[in-house]
Amino acid sequence: MTELTSGRSTSRLRQLTAASVGNAVEWFDWYVYSMLAVYFATQFFPKDAENSLVPLLSTLAVFAVGFFARPLGGLVIGALADRFGRKAALSATVGGMGVGSLLIGAAPTYEQVGVLAPALLLVARLVQGASAGGEYAAGSAFLVEAAPEGRRGLFSSFFYASATAANLLAIGLSALLANLLSAEDMNSWGWRVPFLLGAVGALVGLWIRRHAEETLETVPAEKATARRPGFFTFLREHPREAFMVFGITAAPALAFYVWTSYLPTFAGITVGFDPKTGLLSGVIALSWFLLLQPVFGLLSDRIGRKPLLLVFGGAFAVGAVPMLSLLDDTFTRMLVVQLVGLTFLACWSSVSAAVSAELFPASLRSAGIGFPYALSVALFGGTGPYVATWLVSMGAPGAFGWYIAVLALLSFLVYLRLPETAHGPLR
Repeated sequence: MTELTSGRSTSRLRQLTAASVGNAVEWFDWYVYSMLAVYFATQFFPKDAENSLVPLLSTLAVFAVGFFARPLGGLVIGALADRFGRKAALSATVGGMGVGSLLIGAAPTYEQVGVLAPALLLVARLVQGASAGGEYAAGSAFLVEAAPEGRRGLFSSFFYASATAANLLAIGLSALLANLLSAEDMNSWGWRVPFLLGAVGALVGLWIRRHAEETLETVPAEKATARRPGFFTFLREHPREAFMVFGITAAPALAFYVWTSYLPTFAGITVGFDPKTGLLSGVIALSWFLLLQPVFGLLSDRIGRKPLLLVFGGAFAVGAVPMLSLLDDTFTRMLVVQLVGLTFLACWSSVSAAVSAELFPASLRSAGIGFPYALSVALFGGTGPYVATWLVSMGAPGAFGWYIAVLALLSFLVYLRLPETAHGPLR
């Protein structure tokens, strides 16, 4: 019995490692683009004599395009994960992200090949966007299916724990290179280093995932052929659940990208905060956010998913405006606002994979999670910084807090309608 228990523990640790390491590699590759865009922008887009921001804006536009490739990845890779298994889909996502990083890291410049350079950048980002969408679809299902009974919340929390660790690594490596290299070296070749390392990391993630165990239960061949789901089968058979995943994600997606990356910029254009000092507050707050993931995931296995989701929704519906109003040009205020916001956000991120996966049967789980989640992230998370900046330009910076609050209220209403799935068997 002891040997059997030990074997199961080892197997589950291997499953958790396969999901977490691969996910960290993927999100490192995703985040490092935004960290280094300011350095490689002029390598892919020609300078405009009238506006020096044109290359950076063009590079960030390609970044945004990656967000809108995520729903396609969530749909296609999610459906493939439901047909052929989570393991194959997860290998495809980490491989795709690595290919995208290699393309960016080794791409020729505009000066060398002209318009082919930004075209390659666009293709690479589309591949990475599709991979990111598929990663959540297959990874959420994999983590929840690999978990022992009563620990699905804990296992699901490692999705955002590993993604946050990747964000911190991307920040740390980018800052290290910027301090070690001259500005000229950083602009000419230094920015390529993290992308090439990310491509190597993808090979490691691919190797680890090849040794994982499949979590999708097999069925007899004749039944599998008859029951193979189509791309939109989840929407025809479970429209309510698909809508719930969309609503569950809407407000948190917006809050996530604001509180983890955009907040110093928002404070800079509204109250004169120096965004450079936001790096330290961001690292501290993200480290705290990472530590909360398994704590809240484990808590959800005891008290349920709904109480944590309701805490998030209620806190941002009531507190978004006061939190943003608290910002000024001091480091202390920025850190407090980030810590408070990310603490409430962790109530969602720690259980999002579990609560979404528990809504669908295994045969439709990845597609059912992937498409509505990625669509919600693209519509609300990917556009959040743009909406905030536009509102500031229109002379209504305070309206952004109300935008977050209204969206949080709508998500709160969805949470109220959710069934509690923490304590029942996985469908």
